[in-house]
Amino acid sequence: MSVTEPGRKTVAGPTGDEEPHRTVEELLLDGGRLWTRQDIAERSGVEPERSARIWRALGFPVVDDHARVFTDADVEALRSGERLIEAGLITEESETAMARALGHHLSRLAEWQMQTLWTRLGRDLAEDGGQDGTALMEHAARLLPEMELLQRHVWRRHLAAHAGRMLAADGENLLHRSTGESGTDLEKGERRRQDRAKTVVGEEPEPPRDGADIRHLAVGFTDMVAYTRMTRGLDSAELSRVLDRFESLIGDVVAEGGGRVVKTIGDEVLFVGESASAAAGIALELTARATHDRRLPKLRTGLAHGMVLHRYGDVYGAAVNIAARLTAVARPDTVLVDTAFAGELAGMTAYDLKVLRPVSVRGYSRLRPVLLRPARPGEPSAAKRPHHEKGKRTRTEPMR
Repeated sequence: MSVTEPGRKTVAGPTGDEEPHRTVEELLLDGGRLWTRQDIAERSGVEPERSARIWRALGFPVVDDHARVFTDADVEALRSGERLIEAGLITEESETAMARALGHHLSRLAEWQMQTLWTRLGRDLAEDGGQDGTALMEHAARLLPEMELLQRHVWRRHLAAHAGRMLAADGENLLHRSTGESGTDLEKGERRRQDRAKTVVGEEPEPPRDGADIRHLAVGFTDMVAYTRMTRGLDSAELSRVLDRFESLIGDVVAEGGGRVVKTIGDEVLFVGESASAAAGIALELTARATHDRRLPKLRTGLAHGMVLHRYGDVYGAAVNIAARLTAVARPDTVLVDTAFAGELAGMTAYDLKVLRPVSVRGYSRLRPVLLRPARPGEPSAAKRPHHEKGKRTRTEPMR
């Protein structure tokens, strides 16, 4: 079969060096590269310009229109997207954003899975003296369906978990609708929702777009103190162990507290909670566990509460920015919250809140941090302190 790659001449077929590459590709892609962009347009009903836009959004480089790089599975994927549009789940306008989100998240997963599989196959090949590549490919062909099955199961479990949270959050609205809430009331509710959206995006109110949701959430950033200095004294294996332990701690505590890890950014983790009390419990537990773990550096956390835009698995809004700024000025082993977050905890005896002096940070000239600590036995909580103590100011944290 002739194959034309961008920038390459047509060749009659793979050379000896290219044969293993083609074998791996056909194993992973469930077939060979048979079709040009025009071919898949004719077979899927998706015009070439649109399929090229989707291809780029998925994170793949642009290919020549005459290159045979697409498979039968690519054609079926485009057809699947068309069926989702026909069902009203997505639109032609939102499909690019959805493709971008899928490509971003799945490329990271694929990279880790491929590194894991390649390391294992390389070790097996070394043990076999490099003689039996065919047996290794057969072994990989047996492992891939197991990895795919596990991935599908975890995905469905997360779907169920998110569905449960969304149903719980929207239960009251669903109840109102089932008991005959008038169209006028629904319109008023939508207008209120749009007004809240204005406070997040800073523009005229507008309904959330496909794949987006706006609601009140608690947002937290937790990072490792002096991470850059620590990395200078660690080799790659030691650094990997520290990161694994950090991510394991974050994942366990956030899950136990009913929150959700949004993403990891180097030495920092972004998480959200449905309530301020849930996020406060998560942050304080993280601090306590890290303090007693000598294998981890000290942690610091910033928390904020407010309207948050959920879009394709990520979160945006003023609360996200404020939580990040608070983390940057927090001292080791401390948790700082904004005044909105502190207000959500008002009257709760489990927490001690101490208002600090305003600080100037990027985007906020007078951001007022509030130090969050667990209430100590025998001491009055913030809710029970005399009024003059509640407003007492202390020295603020230095900017880092």
